[in-house]
Amino acid sequence: MTIFDERRAELERYEFMMGPERGRLAVALDVLTDALILTGQHGVYCVSNRNPSQPRLDLQAVLAGISGAKELIQSVMEELRQQRETTLPQ
Repeated sequence: MTIFDERRAELERYEFMMGPERGRLAVALDVLTDALILTGQHGVYCVSNRNPSQPRLDLQAVLAGISGAKELIQSVMEELRQQRETTLPQ
């Protein structure tokens, strides 16, 4: 099963509201947010031996990667929004 099957309703809703490109990016953000939440919850139980207030280093790397991917997607969505606003007739 692909992401297009798993998230069909979400994709349809966001693509209708934002267009195909931004809609798919919005769903990708939702997927990354879900992964970030699950990884963060896991980090509560897998704490670092050196610093018990922090998750293990591997989880910190995963969390940083997911957060970075979200930032990249958000920046693309913002660029697309600005391009659309500049090309719309006034």
